[in-house]
Amino acid sequence: MQYDIEPGNFVINPAEKSWGIGQIQSIIKNKATVNFQNAGKKVINLDNINLEKINNEQ
Repeated sequence: MQYDIEPGNFVINPAEKSWGIGQIQSIIKNKATVNFQNAGKKVINLDNINLEKINNEQ
């Protein structure tokens, strides 16, 4: 399965908005390691959680 995100992208987890903005560190198969502002590093199963990509044009 192809995901619309890649390392370096900024994302939010819609189910855990309090985590803040995260930057994707790596994606291996369906697991993304994301470093979130307020929650630190999390491993996300992309089959279960749909991370929303945000445009960092600020």
